[in-house]
Amino acid sequence: MMNTQLIFACMGIMGKGMLGIFTVILTIWALVSLLNRVTGKRG
Repeated sequence: MMNTQLIFACMGIMGKGMLGIFTVILTIWALVSLLNRVTGKRG
């Protein structure tokens, strides 16, 4: 028998983890984009 309350609790934890990973990736992408604009393309 599956404990649905436990499954929903695990889903919430997984959702927070995935949101955290997405936030970090978005932040790194924004920093790289900003550095590319600031330094310019020389070459």
